[in-house]
Amino acid sequence: MTDYQFIFVDDPIDNVRRITLNRPDKRNALSNALRSELFAALQSADRDDKISVTIIRGAGPCFSAGYDLASDTRQNQPFYTAPGLGNWPRHVVEGGFLIWDLAKPVIAQVHGHCLAGGSELAASCDLVYVADDAKIGYPAVRSISPPDNQFYPWVMGMRRAMELMLTGDAMSGSEAANYGFANKSFPLDMLEAGVLEIAARVAKIPSDLQQINKRAVHRQMEAMGMRQGIRAGTEMQALAMATETTKAFIAQVQGKGLTAALTSRDSTFGDGRTAETLAE
Repeated sequence: MTDYQFIFVDDPIDNVRRITLNRPDKRNALSNALRSELFAALQSADRDDKISVTIIRGAGPCFSAGYDLASDTRQNQPFYTAPGLGNWPRHVVEGGFLIWDLAKPVIAQVHGHCLAGGSELAASCDLVYVADDAKIGYPAVRSISPPDNQFYPWVMGMRRAMELMLTGDAMSGSEAANYGFANKSFPLDMLEAGVLEIAARVAKIPSDLQQINKRAVHRQMEAMGMRQGIRAGTEMQALAMATETTKAFIAQVQGKGLTAALTSRDSTFGDGRTAETLAE
């Protein structure tokens, strides 16, 4: 199996491939280097006749806290996306649909923080299982933009999506399951066993049929406009980058650093780093 720097790949049970995001010291921030390895591993599993389903999870305390904002996301993207305005949100959406369009099912196993780009990655998977106490959300709506991959209305409906978009608040794992973001939540110590049990059941169906089962659901969502709607959302994200609020936040990041900017952003909400500081 290929050696990777930012992910770990194993086959925990027969016919199941597992990809672990492996930057625990950075809360599994999704750099382009990590994303390149992730997409390569997903495509490798899709081509492997011995594999029927793939799990994505995170090492350390969380699934992923989002994209690596300390890096230049324009450089070394894992696949080509046309340049120009909105390159990044279009690139993110194309990556989400790359997972969507794989033949074999992909399962997200979520614990701890699953924020911003982490929530977009999880939402792109076919099945999502979460720890009861996970924290899932898109806090960037408070300071930068709506999501690159605007999945909320499609998986949770208008009212839940609107509340999350207008507050930037995070859902717990149990709330995410109740709202429709996730299939089911588990106590943290039961999450891995629960996901492997589900993966084993999915793997019982031969892949030549399973890929049609997967596409049958996707085609119905596409008939309702999901693919077009999410692609259109990239233009909203690009437009938000031109607002005075976003420009001021970027200036704050450049002047005071990312940690200080995020702490300032969340201070009046009492969550994020603010909540962690108050708990200490």
